[in-house]
Amino acid sequence: MPNVLVKRLNVLTTILLSLVVSAYGQKSTADTTAIKEKVKTDWNFGVLPAISWDNDLGFQYGGLINLYHYGDGSRYPLYNHSIYLEVSAYTRGSGIYRMMYDSDQLIKEIGLTIDVSYLPNQAYNFYGWNGYEAVYQPQWEDDEAPEEVYRSRVFYRYDNRMFRFKTDVNGKLTGKFRWMAGVQYYNFDIATVDVDKLNKGKDEADKLRPTGEQPGLYDKYVDWGLILSDEAAGGSLTLLKGGVMYDSRDNKPNPMRGIWSEAALEVAPKALGTISQSYAKLSLTHRQYFTLVPQKLAFAARLSMQTTVAGHVPFYMQPLIITSLLRGATEEGLGGVRNLRGAPRNRIVGDGIAYANFEIRWKALRTTLWNQNFYLGVNAFVDAGQVINKVNIRQQVEALLLPDQDNYFDFGAEALHATYGVGIRIAMNQNFIVAADYGIAADARDGTSGFYIGLNYLF
Repeated sequence: MPNVLVKRLNVLTTILLSLVVSAYGQKSTADTTAIKEKVKTDWNFGVLPAISWDNDLGFQYGGLINLYHYGDGSRYPLYNHSIYLEVSAYTRGSGIYRMMYDSDQLIKEIGLTIDVSYLPNQAYNFYGWNGYEAVYQPQWEDDEAPEEVYRSRVFYRYDNRMFRFKTDVNGKLTGKFRWMAGVQYYNFDIATVDVDKLNKGKDEADKLRPTGEQPGLYDKYVDWGLILSDEAAGGSLTLLKGGVMYDSRDNKPNPMRGIWSEAALEVAPKALGTISQSYAKLSLTHRQYFTLVPQKLAFAARLSMQTTVAGHVPFYMQPLIITSLLRGATEEGLGGVRNLRGAPRNRIVGDGIAYANFEIRWKALRTTLWNQNFYLGVNAFVDAGQVINKVNIRQQVEALLLPDQDNYFDFGAEALHATYGVGIRIAMNQNFIVAADYGIAADARDGTSGFYIGLNYLF
């Protein structure tokens, strides 16, 4: 029943998307010749409520607002400044508290993005490492499964409270090439799921089992020594990033043609945090967009990989995806809304990962409403990914001589993970884009499916 309620509330939220409103947007007599849109000037904004229900986290309430400044409109649909604010919380403690600023006009010829976020998550996904080598038992978290099978709805969860400060800058090199650099600071406060807090107000039959009676996978990894003792409770670190990008997109929020490629190296110095040793990761990403029908139909593809090239990465940093621009509150995986839609978030985690996304994007309907330019988009997608550099735990696990090892590990099983699905987009003035995607996992070892509501195209 709770899952049905979640889906119904999410559908309600989707309907509310049509109520996206605008303020301070001036009327203009000018039309863009290519798509006959009203040119936007001055300030404009879009809002989206956040309403949902989770049986363990409680009722979610709040919303987000994205403000855009178009100046005199001469650059439309490019904006001069974007300010994004999101505040949403669940009644039992989880939430999103985020501010992001993006501009290429504050400092002339320099792209600047600043993100400050606090993201407490009382039931953060953890399935182990190395994809299929970490056995996923969905029946263990299904409270409708037989009593002898069911363990806990939060068996594959831990309490993760993350603070993030992220700033990225980029500037012109030559032609479409740009240099990029960034600094990020993270602080993680990690613990076992607070079952007592999540059980407050619940009927006895619906309560979660105490962790002392039924430990979760995170607790087992700590007990087995797979998660190091000095990482188990979290920590802080600073990341320094440098790289180069090539960007020939015709429209950043939803390109119809062009290339957007990046190569970046991220380094986390031991001296700038609490980590046990420094580490470095390399990231390579290529995105390309092809017009199939002008103004209507496009094919978009993304190929990406990232891998550890030096040092030891703390377990809590392994799910984070390296990116120059966050498309949502988090960029995590593999699995979930940002990469493999339909697989659980963080289902595929390793020291190195590679993934690909392919989308057909159709702008099915355009209209002007409330003096704003809207279009309805439909997309079909295929996502795929795999661990290419494994977290080295096999010898350590085999030395434990676990009697039920096969319930948790299947060494040598990792292979390509794939999902597929469809989605819709409701876009206002080409920049504020509300997204809904439904993805299906191709292999039962990656679960069944996932439904997501948020903002923006995937890439």
